[in-house]
Amino acid sequence: MAAEQQQSPIRARLSTFDTAMVVFSLVVGIGIFRTPAIVAGAAGSTTLFFTAWILAGVISLIGALTFAEIGSRYPRAGGYYRVVADSYHPTLAFMLNWSQTLMQGAGAAGVAFIGAEYLMPVLLPPQWRTPHASLVLACATMLILLSLNYRGVKPGAHAQNLLSLLKIVMIIGLAVLALLLAPRASIVEPVPAAHSGLRLASALIPCFYAYGGYQLTMNLGADLKDARRRFPLAITAGMFTVVGLYLVLNFSYQRVLGIGGIADSKLVAAALSRATFGPSGEVLISIAVFLSAAGFVNATIIQMPRSFYAMAQDGVLPKAFLRVNPDTQVQEVGLLFFGATMLVPAFLLGSFEKLLN
Repeated sequence: MAAEQQQSPIRARLSTFDTAMVVFSLVVGIGIFRTPAIVAGAAGSTTLFFTAWILAGVISLIGALTFAEIGSRYPRAGGYYRVVADSYHPTLAFMLNWSQTLMQGAGAAGVAFIGAEYLMPVLLPPQWRTPHASLVLACATMLILLSLNYRGVKPGAHAQNLLSLLKIVMIIGLAVLALLLAPRASIVEPVPAAHSGLRLASALIPCFYAYGGYQLTMNLGADLKDARRRFPLAITAGMFTVVGLYLVLNFSYQRVLGIGGIADSKLVAAALSRATFGPSGEVLISIAVFLSAAGFVNATIIQMPRSFYAMAQDGVLPKAFLRVNPDTQVQEVGLLFFGATMLVPAFLLGSFEKLLN
């Protein structure tokens, strides 16, 4: 197996910036537009609200640096599988990664549905906003991103960079303009509740959900140039960007809506956008959520086939998953297979709720 891995057909094509943008979009999906309401409801006060986000950010950064250290010492295709397989046993690694295959495929499809549902009011008149239209838009998003990644690793990375940068600009723009233009919420705080330790623990759970996903970047170890030096830089840069943006956006949520307003707003980003721009704010937040959803789907498409490559090296998947196009560096079989794990559940189930179940 060692000889086969040394002669890997995968050639490093990704830069530090490319990989940092993958980290960013694997973490920043749609959670930051929804989870602050859950965190505020659990925390009950401004102090605990920000304590939860900061503490979860620090712990997640430590976790990301741990994976960065492992990835830099062990820069291999499908590193998330490879480390478990070589340290423990391929059976355990297969169980872990096969569950990831099913969850990531259906999960990416579910996120594509959410992006489509937010985009429909921007693109379609009211009478056309049906579940069928949502299915068509979600599948079109997935097919376009699959086509870009089928053309090559670099076209997929270029699409990722564009989606991630647009997402960063829109999040910063929304936060800054909200602080400048929107009226501030009342400073009156809820009465501090007892058992603050339990409330903080409850608030941390959705925060960790919003910060999760960075570990899967290990699958791109063989794709990153000079991975031993650059892998920690890419993960650190991606995670610092995530933590910074989360804190800025949550600060704007708190200043404009107050903790009570955040807790009462299921779609807190939409509430912030309305408070800042009025009715036209719906269009802005719809585009922001769609870009965020598309970025997450594309980042998942980029990294998941490399996990199949590592599993095929151990013989737990067919050898066809080892084939890599020498010109594009694409695992065409692996990419098409992962596309099927997104599109088949989308067609069979047809809604985010059913995919989630």
